[in-house]
This record gives sequence, structure tokens and C-alpha cells, in this order.
Amino acid sequence: MAADLGELLVPYMPTIRVPRTGDRVFKSECAFSYDSPESEGGLYVCMNTFLGFGREHVERHYRKTGQSVYMHLKRHVKEKATGAAGGAIPRRRNGKVFLDLELNRDINEEYECEDEAKLVIFPDHFEIPLPNIEELPALVTIACDAVLNAPSAYKKQEPDSWEEEVQVSKHARSLRQLDNGVRIPPSGWKCQKCEMRENLWLNLTDGSVLCGKWFFDGAGGNGHALEHYKGTKFPLAVKLDTITPDGADIYSFDEEEAVLDPDISKHLQHFGIDMLQMQRNGTENGHHNTDNSNEVRPRVSEWEVIQEAGMKLKAVYGSGFTGIRNLGNSCYLSSTLQVLFSIPEFQRAYVGNLQRIFDYSPLDPTTDFSTQMAKIGHGLLSGLYSKPPMKCELIEQVMKEEHKVLDWHQPKGISPKMFKALVSRGHPEFSSNRQQDAHEFFLHLINLVERNSAGSENPSDMFRYLVEERVQCCQTQRVRYTQKVDYLMQLPAPMEAASNREELIAYEAKRKEAEENMRSPPEPVRARIPFTACLQAFTEPENVPDFWSPALQAKSAGVKTSRFASFPEYLVMQIKKFTFGVDWVPKKLDVSIDVPEFLDMSRLRGVGLQAGEEELPDLTPPIVLPEDTRDNSMNSSDSPEIDESAAMQLAEMGFPLEACRKAVYYTGNMGPEMAFSWIIAHMEEPDFAEPLALPSFMEPGSSLASPGLSTAPLDNQPPEESIAILTSMGFPRRHTIQALRATNNNLERALDWIFSHPEREEEEQSEDLSDMADTTEPNDNAFSNANTYSDSTLSPDQEPSGPRVKDGPGRYELFAFISHMGASTMSGHYVCHIKKEGRWVIFNDHKVCLSERPPKDLGYIYFYRRLSSR
Repeated sequence: MAADLGELLVPYMPTIRVPRTGDRVFKSECAFSYDSPESEGGLYVCMNTFLGFGREHVERHYRKTGQSVYMHLKRHVKEKATGAAGGAIPRRRNGKVFLDLELNRDINEEYECEDEAKLVIFPDHFEIPLPNIEELPALVTIACDAVLNAPSAYKKQEPDSWEEEVQVSKHARSLRQLDNGVRIPPSGWKCQKCEMRENLWLNLTDGSVLCGKWFFDGAGGNGHALEHYKGTKFPLAVKLDTITPDGADIYSFDEEEAVLDPDISKHLQHFGIDMLQMQRNGTENGHHNTDNSNEVRPRVSEWEVIQEAGMKLKAVYGSGFTGIRNLGNSCYLSSTLQVLFSIPEFQRAYVGNLQRIFDYSPLDPTTDFSTQMAKIGHGLLSGLYSKPPMKCELIEQVMKEEHKVLDWHQPKGISPKMFKALVSRGHPEFSSNRQQDAHEFFLHLINLVERNSAGSENPSDMFRYLVEERVQCCQTQRVRYTQKVDYLMQLPAPMEAASNREELIAYEAKRKEAEENMRSPPEPVRARIPFTACLQAFTEPENVPDFWSPALQAKSAGVKTSRFASFPEYLVMQIKKFTFGVDWVPKKLDVSIDVPEFLDMSRLRGVGLQAGEEELPDLTPPIVLPEDTRDNSMNSSDSPEIDESAAMQLAEMGFPLEACRKAVYYTGNMGPEMAFSWIIAHMEEPDFAEPLALPSFMEPGSSLASPGLSTAPLDNQPPEESIAILTSMGFPRRHTIQALRATNNNLERALDWIFSHPEREEEEQSEDLSDMADTTEPNDNAFSNANTYSDSTLSPDQEPSGPRVKDGPGRYELFAFISHMGASTMSGHYVCHIKKEGRWVIFNDHKVCLSERPPKDLGYIYFYRRLSSR
């Protein structure tokens, strides 16, 4: 028999590989579906590529690649046998197991797993049970053993998320504490050298309460704790709002790292802090509540209202009612995906083309965006992963009084692990395990849809619209109208317009009084802001910082107003709840806004240049060079004037140094706060972290914005990725290259350039010939095909060379909203409510229920669909 198996495997030996370092073994999830070893058909792992496939998809991989040998993994979940006394009989662990398999369900203690593995040879489906060490060739045995014991395919992708083991401080055992009578109150803390009430650290030697440094995660401070150490050499400090009965965050200034203090309880007791009497920081839905203790109550109320806590919500199952499991701070991703796949255009683009996408997927479908979007869409809409429990199972559960434990075979939605690994690859924030801003992720995902829709239907067209910006020189009263592309409307929340303003003023006075007297804060008051006031704030003129007037050819005061040049099919509206205080600390506005279910935005449509208005000249600001370098333009380009101290301050927050230097330069050395705003606005640009590159000095008669290609060097070919992004929006390739060359490959400025330099008809006539002459990359034809859309997608006024927009009436109906709970986008929890078949449904991670009282007034991002014209 051993000889027979050896001879049988001889033809396939060259295709069987042993996983090497860096190989990812997908043995817990199919690349095309959410089949796993727990599924009825098990999972097939290719012994060459180590990709996993469900029974429905393994044949496709075999036909496409010719790979014949797969390892079939199957997990059987059984009820434990009981002994005579009713207890479970201890069972010897099955030796045929595949280790490090991530469960797709929680296993009840009354059930146990038994794993089975075997080799399957296609196309005849010949099976070889494992382990079969004596009968298999040595190479095959080693390869099988390596696959069975391989770690998760995702652990190698997330080394940065692993936390290094914190060591005990060398100062902990011998720490000297001053007997100075300092006692720390339970609340009302503030820095002893400034007014900071965030990111406060208690020095464990003398009891000083001082602020830390400012970090990107929202913790604010002026560095007084570090200054104190430099003057006193007192090494250890504990962060005040992290103290719980389980421990606290401790930092050693001397060792310059987080440390452990085995005697922390005794050291805190010295200052009157009894750890054992303190209440633990609460957790909700697996998310740690990291809010300041002074803000606990408003956050608790918000959690209860948004999640509809205390109500008997009816669970719903089936197509369109599938939940998404939380991977740990991944709810921002889940809520966004649930809303997108409730939109018919996204369903049609990915689920409607499922078979075509799967058939034409690359050899590694885990790296293909369209494949993974189709997989997510099918998982949410098929109903395969959202099945109600059977009646007999419910009766059994009630009889056992196991109300809090679902049976093992009830799936808890789908896991977005493979999708998250793909869309977050290379992104400094989304690739981490930290909570993120759903608004930023929505824009990131739309950007990926744009990039990957060349030559196929682009569902993000539904969100794209044109903004008309009117800029007026206050001194000459002359105006300029420009247009830009946008996907999301940001709506201010003017606190001064709150209808309960007197109540808010009284609350603020009571809160300050409580802080001064170190008493508990009063019951919080939520601001109630009319939606009409938010719209009014959006339409009001805003100052243009550092405005250069072409009419005066000098800096002057300027104001800008924004209107809609077109209305999208789906209007996405974000409430600007998150802002920065004077101390740079991100704060969330606790507001309630009466967002309407039906919305008419018609009055916000732009009207363009009006009779009596005089246009500003089409001039660009001159390039100003320092006096001492006018004779050496190259030195000016290489060494621009940059406030290096401001750049270093931003770099300490974790941003790339070169990006910080560019931010300081482009904001005119106006300080780190202005530069920080520039960084947030430009983080997604491909050249974000590249060194600052300035155009060389040009003669007065030349122009950076010259529409001709002859003024640009022949070798100044813009990055193909930037060209693809702009052409996917509907701009001709030739015009796109002109814009990128004229703006030093800056995407944002290239968009502005395109709108201010419309392509002339004679250029359009020669575009096809020049495109054919220029096209050298195999993908360029696909980019060109993406521009071939019917005129029905354009505004009647829109030139074919402009971006694709689906203009129409500005009347909308609310169909979904995403809500956030917590004090910062970097903590808390997201849920979404979606209107399906006339009923509001709440999607809270894997739980999907009919909503009884949708909190429309507390939403963060609102989604409207256009009402059909009648």
C-alpha cells in the first residue's frame, strides 16, 4: 500500500511545496466565500499556493491552475458524551487536528471539536487520510505537517500590532517616595503648570500631577511631566485615567518606555489612592471605554440610546440581514460595508457580476479588490450566513435556561478579516487594530472603488458630485467660480444655534463650579440644534486664509461660499461632531440634530457668474524666492525656508518627517496647528511622505499652469496610479497628464487645474491619436475604456471631458445612518441603521434586529437617496 501511494503521488510531487517563511496558509477561510473547515463541505487547501477553497470553488481553482493536490480539512462539532452521574466523560484529544484554527463560532462548553484532515487528488477526488506517515513520501509528510501546524495567515501581516512584553522597571523595587502629605482627589485633576485636564501623569515620587506630550491618538499636553523629570530625576509616573483594580499605565522617563511596577498598589496608596476600591473602567461590546472619568455619564447615555438598550429587539435573518463579526475595533468597517451593500448599484456591480469577477480573478484572489468586494457582498446578501435557529433548538435552549448562550451551530455573521487585510494594506491607521473614523474609511473605500473600476461599472459614480466654489476678493469685490469633485458633504454643528442654549450655559457654570470645588460633575446636557441651522452654517461665507488676489496681485482678504454644481444620486452627509479645542485635543460635540427623513436641497444649487459680477483675472501667484538665493534657483529649490522646530513637533506625533516639512512649508510657516490641518487633508496622496520638491525658478513670462505640454520636460511622466485615479473620474487621459505635470503631480491641485483649464475642442479632436501614440502600458486601454459612458450620466450643461456625475433633482429620502458612541473617533463603537422594506433595522456587529426607536438625531454620517421625479 505504501508503494501504491508513493507511485500515485509521483506525478504530482513537483507541485507539492513545503510552506516557507513568508508564505501565508489560508486554512480557516475560503478565498471566494466564507466556507471554513466547520462548513458542511469543509475547506480545501492547495498544497502549492496554500490558498483555501470551499467545495463550491475548489474546482474553479483546479481548472485555472492545474493544481491537483489539496488538503481537505473538516471540523466536526459534537455534543459531549455524559457519564452515569450526568457529567461529561473526559475524552482523549483527537490526534488528527490542524492547529491554530480560528473558530468561526463560539463553542459551548457542552460541545467538543474533532478535526479530520486528508489529501485529495483532483480530478478523480482520490482521498488519502492523514496522518499517514509510514505510507507517504517524506516530502509530502513534511509539507502536510507544516500546513497543519502553520499559524494564521493574518499574523504575519500584522507584526506591528503585536505588543512587546512590558518589563518591570529597574526603579520599581527601590522607588523613593517623599513624605510631603500630597493626597490625590478622585476627580477634578489638572496640570500643576498649565490648565490641561487631559493626559495627566502622577509622578510616583513627589505626587506632582503634570501633563504629557501631545500624541496623534488624541492625548494632549505641553510636556510638563517630562520637564519635571529633567529637573528632579524622579523616574516613574502613572497615567491617572488608567488606574483600575487590575493595574495602570506606568512610564519610566529614565528607561524611556512603558514599564511594570509590581508595587504600584503600595505606591499609589502613599498618595491616598486605593486601587482595590476603585471601579473598573467599563467595556461595551468589547470596546474599552477610554473616556475621561469626568465624561462617563454622557457617554453611557449615548451608548444606551444609539444601541436601543433595554428594548426587546426582534432578531431578523436571511438575505440582507447578515451581521459582520467584530475583529476588535473593526465596527467602523462593518457599518460602512452594511450601508454600501444596501445600495442597488453596489449590489449589481459586485454581486450581480459575481461569477464573472470570480472567473477572471487573479491566481491569488485574496489580493484582488473586486473579488473580495464580491465575496463580502455575496456573504451579506445571500442569506447563507444568517439562518434562524430551528424551533426544536429554541425549545431545547429554553428548557436548559441558556438564554445567554447561542448554540454552537448558529453563525455569528461573516468575518471581514481577509477583506480588512487587503483594503488596509500599507495604510498606517487602517492596518492597525485601533478604532478609526468611519468617515475617513468611507472615503478610503470609495478611493479604492475608483482605482479598481477601470473598464467596468463604477458604483462610486452614485456619490460623485460637483461643488461650485465662489471666491470673492473683499477689496475689489471681483469673483471667481471654480468647480471641484466631492463625495461627501460636511455639515457644521453650530453650538451657538442650540435651541436649549440657556440650559447649556447653566450646565457649564455648574460644571466649572464642581471642578473648582472638586465635586462630582452635574448631569450633562445635550445641545439640541435645528437642522436648518446646520444648513445655514454650511451656506455662510468663510474666510480664505492667505488669499492672493489676482486683481490686486497681492495678498488680501477673501471669502468663499460653496454650492452644489450637481446633485448626486446618493447624498452622503457627515455631521462635523469632532473638532479640535484650543489645546489641540480632539473633542466630540454632544449634540442632537433633528435630521429630516425627507430633504430638499434645491435652493443650494449653484447659479454661476451673475449679471453685474466681475471675474477675477486668471493669474497665478508669483513664486517668491528669498533675496539671498535669487541668483541660485537650484539652492532655493533644495533648501526652502521651513520652520524645522514645527516640523519636528509634528514628526513626534508619528507622521513622516518629510510630510511634516511639506506641511509646514505649504502652510507658510504659520505654526504646527495649521500644518497639522494640511497633513490631515493630504494623508491619502501618493507622494505624502516623499521629500519636498519645488518647481525651479521660472522667468516672469512663463506660467506653471500653461496648458501646453511643450513647457513640461519630456521625462516628467506622472505616476500611472495618479493618472488612473483621475481618468476613473471621467477626465481624458491627455488632459489628466497635463494637469499633473502642471501641478508637480499633486492630485488635489491637479483637480483644480482641470476645472480652471477646460480642454479645448481642437485638443479633444487630436486626443485619440495622441493617446494611441502615448500608450505603452498594457493597462492604459482599460483606463481609456473607463471613460466610455453614455451622455445620460452627465449633467445637461456638462462637457463630455468633465467627470462623470449623475445630476438630477435635489430632493432626497433618508435610508441609512451610521452612529458613533464615545468621546473620540479613536475609541468607542459604531452601529448603523438601514431602512429595509419600510422598517428600520439596526446592524450592531453580528447582531441584526428590527429597530424600535432609531436615534436619527444622534447620527454621525447620513445617507440619502434621490427621490424619483414625478
